[in-house]
Amino acid sequence: MDWSEFINFRDLGGLPTVDGGEIQAGALLRSGCHNQLPPAAIRAIRGSRMVSRIVDLRWAKECRTHPSPFAEDEIYRHMPLLNDVLTYTPPPDSYGPMLDHNQERIGAAFRAVAEAPPGGVLVHCRAGKDRTGVLVALLLTAAGVDAAVTARDYARSDSSLEGTMRETLAHLDRRYGGIADYLATVGVGSETLAAARNRLLR
Repeated sequence: MDWSEFINFRDLGGLPTVDGGEIQAGALLRSGCHNQLPPAAIRAIRGSRMVSRIVDLRWAKECRTHPSPFAEDEIYRHMPLLNDVLTYTPPPDSYGPMLDHNQERIGAAFRAVAEAPPGGVLVHCRAGKDRTGVLVALLLTAAGVDAAVTARDYARSDSSLEGTMRETLAHLDRRYGGIADYLATVGVGSETLAAARNRLLR
């Protein structure tokens, strides 16, 4: 696959976990939106067995303005991560309020990844930075990747600062007591957490 046409694309494979494991190559992919992909890239995704699910985290209004070329495909799931009306002002240095105020949708998006058919899952939003960064961070944390490693990877996206994700994950620990308790709060049980870990780990 040639992923060069995908904004902010990367494979999370190879990131180490705290217990000596690593994220499996091809299991979790991230990018920006796909509305400007050339036909060859769209055909390659459709013809590949690498991607079993695409999880689109954008608002419905964004999807109407810039439709996904995969919207009618079986592999596509539209799972907006943010509520239609935000009841908070996003701070510049943390996604903590995003975790607090969008819990039902975050839980649904996490399940969409954990319960996908065998194969890779491609997660994206508009720029592949904020919403994608948060969901990917939750998945990596659930799989046992250290917060510092997750934050460094987050900072590889354009205009992303490592400290923002460090503070987000610190907020997760301070307010909820860790990833398992947060996921339980948003409706993700232990079996779904285990399914997410199993699909991501080598």
